[in-house]
Amino acid sequence: MIDGLDSGRRRRDGRNGRMTSSGTDDGSLLRPVAASTGRGPVLVRAGQVVYAGRRLGELLHGRPPGVTGHQWSSAAREGFDHVVCAGDTGRPLFAVGIGPPAPANSAAQRAERMANAVCAAAGLPVLRIVSPTLRAADHGRRIVEYVIDARGYADAVGPEPEHPEAGEATPVAFRDIVGRLPDGRSGHVNDLGALARAAAVEAYVARRLVDPIVRGLHVRWADGPAEGWSWVEVLPGHCLVERVEVFPHRFSCGVDAARFAEDLAAVAVGERLRGPDDAPPGLVPRERLDGDIRNLRERRAEMRDGFGFDHLCAD
Repeated sequence: MIDGLDSGRRRRDGRNGRMTSSGTDDGSLLRPVAASTGRGPVLVRAGQVVYAGRRLGELLHGRPPGVTGHQWSSAAREGFDHVVCAGDTGRPLFAVGIGPPAPANSAAQRAERMANAVCAAAGLPVLRIVSPTLRAADHGRRIVEYVIDARGYADAVGPEPEHPEAGEATPVAFRDIVGRLPDGRSGHVNDLGALARAAAVEAYVARRLVDPIVRGLHVRWADGPAEGWSWVEVLPGHCLVERVEVFPHRFSCGVDAARFAEDLAAVAVGERLRGPDDAPPGLVPRERLDGDIRNLRERRAEMRDGFGFDHLCAD
């Protein structure tokens, strides 16, 4: 059975997402992906080739050890929006899924859990991004490019020390690199939400928003995903709010996953600001948002790194 395969027996390499174990988790089950008629790569970047729309069954040579036939037949039909492969061998390096959350206790949720477990058994890292607004067709390529670049940068400069010594020089994190933005200003060039922040300023100038600042927060749940929130005040006392969850299964994004989730939430805010309406549907009263943030603060004990946004709590 596959239950428990991803605990006890495995050790994680948090920087590159690879895993070692006492079993056969060496990637030998991964099947090289090749272009086929009408299904060529959608992106070639940094020596890696990206394919869209591949089923799990296409990525493995066969059923992993410990997986029943029924479990395999169910999981093999599950698809990924993008699969990133080594350019020289075609071997899958990681798979990406982007989309809305599956309903709780639904067949879709069970199938997703099964696919995650089979990927763990086969040694295939998976990045899942859960958002009611972001879609692979519209945002997938940009997200995959960003992750490839961030992972490449992290591999080049090495991981950040958890407890740097006083005076010790540390490399600038990928997300913190400063340069010239598309609008000519200086800022963080690897902020995925930069375009959304610029769009908010433009909307404010056009009197479509009452506040030009896209705000946000992020947390990392101890036994769950990274979660990012982003919001902007559209009408007095009413905000456009987006929340994104990032599930890095045996995978390193190259940047802090929680901060990545917040930036993705800002991207989602920008997507909704592109709509023709001055007041997008689904605005949240500011009082409710403030209450949600306070409720989140009360769960700090469940978070991996605590809650660092007390200044946002309006008591």
